[in-house]
Amino acid sequence: MCDRDGTFYRNFSRRSFLKTSVAGAAATIALPAGLASLLAPNAARAAETTIKATHGSGFCNMGIFLAKERELTKADGVDLEFVVTPSNTEITTMFGAGLVDMSMIPYSNFMTLYDAGAPVKIVAGGGVEGCMIVAKEGINSAADLKGKTFGTFQADTLEVLPYDYLKKAGLSFNDVQIKYLDTSPELAQAFMAGAIDAICHIEPYASQCVLGRKGAKVLSDGTDVYGKGYSDCVLAVRTPLLESNPAAVKAVIKALMVAQSQAEADKQAALKDTVGKYYKTSMEAAEDASNKQPIVVDQRSQTQFIIDRGQSMMELGYVKKLPDQGAFDWSLLETVIAANKPLYDSLKLKSA
Repeated sequence: MCDRDGTFYRNFSRRSFLKTSVAGAAATIALPAGLASLLAPNAARAAETTIKATHGSGFCNMGIFLAKERELTKADGVDLEFVVTPSNTEITTMFGAGLVDMSMIPYSNFMTLYDAGAPVKIVAGGGVEGCMIVAKEGINSAADLKGKTFGTFQADTLEVLPYDYLKKAGLSFNDVQIKYLDTSPELAQAFMAGAIDAICHIEPYASQCVLGRKGAKVLSDGTDVYGKGYSDCVLAVRTPLLESNPAAVKAVIKALMVAQSQAEADKQAALKDTVGKYYKTSMEAAEDASNKQPIVVDQRSQTQFIIDRGQSMMELGYVKKLPDQGAFDWSLLETVIAANKPLYDSLKLKSA
């Protein structure tokens, strides 16, 4: 899921980029101008625990957006502070290098960090489904994509889905002209302007693309390849934070559950709080997309699905081995569920 791009990945080979981005420490990474200042501690907030987080741009991030906008972590003494990045490249790099504490991140990007040895764990879910393959008029099947231009982002769930979609149809990326773009709005605009024949995008941008280009249609919403409820984004946390301040992590997980409950109860209010500021799309497109990529915090049932996607990530050259159970730590989520049973029971979408 997320403002997802390919700039960083274009500058490094698939098998080597993580050696540069993760090996190390903050000193090894050249941050965009002005970004370092955003990481400076805020003395005025010393009384609270400040959690620095990165996020993306899809509906799978709505839970963390609502948690921030509605200050849902404050009651538990946690200040959730977003570090805004210009692209998914910086999201992955900063999180892997330890410049932020947690990230709402596509499971595929997480997988590259875990494979490279970064001390990170998946602790909760963000959103499910919502990855859409959208094509121009005249393209009605995977076979029709042969020779066409196809836009996506590297090492992203939005690259894994089309890879698996084509593979299921007996095709491969060699049959299409893959174009890696930089941001979610840019990918949407390129498709609507006619510069690309087909794309894989997240909500609400996928719906924006269908509405914004005459004759455009959804070829796949992912459920035809993966089934219902497949994971897109997850909440990942650095292991040092898990060990030093589990209470703060639990506060964020609880806030995500509250946000899910609120969004399920009043989707319009959730859209009003997020469209424009976080989602660079029209309210019309957001409303159309609102039920296609719901918040799901309890994604324990998606553990094997995520592990299995490692096969495609290996074939694409992003990881050397499948992730294992060690990539996940659901214990804090389970503790939060046990301590907030009425809240959990009220959620419409969950593993149990």
